[in-house]
Amino acid sequence: MTKMSIEEVALLVTAVLDQLDIPYLIGGSIASAYLGVPRATMDVDLVADIQPEHVSPFVHALESHFHVNGQTIVDAIIYRSSFNMIHLGTMFKVDIFLPKLRMFDKMQLERRKQGVLLADQTTWIASAEDTILAKLEWFRLGGETSERQWRDVLSVLKMQGDRIDVTYLRTWAAELGVSDLLEKALLDVTSKE
Repeated sequence: MTKMSIEEVALLVTAVLDQLDIPYLIGGSIASAYLGVPRATMDVDLVADIQPEHVSPFVHALESHFHVNGQTIVDAIIYRSSFNMIHLGTMFKVDIFLPKLRMFDKMQLERRKQGVLLADQTTWIASAEDTILAKLEWFRLGGETSERQWRDVLSVLKMQGDRIDVTYLRTWAAELGVSDLLEKALLDVTSKE
């Protein structure tokens, strides 16, 4: 096994996405740890707008470091779903989600921010607001039972404070059907201050 951090594994993938000029962002637990309170995670979540012409060069660039299957990527593109890759040296999992054909997914990619995960290596990270909204959506889809997802939401809200665009959050929370969860999270954060 190789000693690499989850961030280093993420940057292996994002370097290839950058080389191929594929719009992407890091989301999930890495984004919430970057924007909120750091916590350990064993996987990388990315949103990447991979097109059919990218599949072969993407696989070729990563196949020496990852278990990656080109047909699985093609299927994810067709069905606007996701695929995963396993980093061979660490067994860290990288989940790549194709943006769905809805405005929120488009907005996430438009609103992504440059961030520094390690040393001087910049990469694209989901905005604080979009990280919160995506986490709320996953929390709802998971039956509202994941304490980690909920803590991630609260930590980003708390750490980002006044920099959060609450109007944007409320608009998109309504669109995603998570307004009640957002209001509960906002109340939880303000009641603990």
